[in-house]
Amino acid sequence: MKTLTLASESSCLGHSGRSDPSRQTRRPAGRLARLGAAALGALALSVPALAADLTPQTAGPFTYVCGGVAEDEQQAMRAEARNYDMGLLMTEGPRGEYLSDVDITLSRGGKQVANFRSTGPRCLIKGPKGTYQVTADYQGTTKRTTLSAGQRNKQLRW
Repeated sequence: MKTLTLASESSCLGHSGRSDPSRQTRRPAGRLARLGAAALGALALSVPALAADLTPQTAGPFTYVCGGVAEDEQQAMRAEARNYDMGLLMTEGPRGEYLSDVDITLSRGGKQVANFRSTGPRCLIKGPKGTYQVTADYQGTTKRTTLSAGQRNKQLRW
């Protein structure tokens, strides 16, 4: 192992055994390039994790997907919207800051048919056609609305 280490170190030296100033100036840049490559690799690994968050889920007879905070998620949600016939948007305050972790319950005829927790401010939903009562709870405060097929941007504001 020492021989490999010495050979590796000597490859950075000139044939005379003296250090080559041009190689010394490249070393920090090489390290910087490796750090940059590592950062890009980490970023690339986070993109599939983001896409995984937009994986459709099921609750009762409904399929839903929630997300839409970052610009790339918003674009993905817009592209996916054509596959869903209902949607909710959860916001807070007068400026409409996005909310997630909202407990959603869908009911019809007084009977609960689905419930889930949002993982983003926008939830796209598809399921049996009809009108549903939505109960949404965020940090102990409950909002109610109705949601029907074709309503893709029903907003709940806290």
